[in-house]
Amino acid sequence: MKSLELLVERIILSSRWILVVFYLGLAAALAVYAVSFGYKFLKVVAGVFQYEEADMILAILGLIDAALVASLIVMVMISGYENFVSRFDQADDEVSFLGKLDSGSLKIKVAASIVAISSIHLLQVFLNATQYENSKLMWLTIMHLTFVVSALLLGYLESIIMSKAKSKDT
Repeated sequence: MKSLELLVERIILSSRWILVVFYLGLAAALAVYAVSFGYKFLKVVAGVFQYEEADMILAILGLIDAALVASLIVMVMISGYENFVSRFDQADDEVSFLGKLDSGSLKIKVAASIVAISSIHLLQVFLNATQYENSKLMWLTIMHLTFVVSALLLGYLESIIMSKAKSKDT
């Protein structure tokens, strides 16, 4: 019976390596997204003297949005691998940020990134508000506020958990 229990535990523990497939998939998606970003960037550069100021702002906001999404992908890949699969072997200053994102702080950073991405998208929409119906503007604003409230609640819950953990340690 004990050997069966050990086998089950080894299988369950080893199954975390299946997550590597997902992280490698995210890395491939990031590479494809980088190509897409390069194409958008070239369009911005090519049209720099043709764009009106508002169009240039919209194009730059699109690039910022892409950079935030890419950062979000990297954050999830690195912290997910560190937290659930294995620690990175490198410990130099180049990768000093490794190991500093636990699952709670990752949730908060992901939520904050989603709020930032939503903010940029909403700003893009409002800069083109004449192209949208009022009901769509209302729903986009409600969705953004939902993201903001969710991020605030996640931060609040994480602070409660951290304060309880600190009080338990003392």
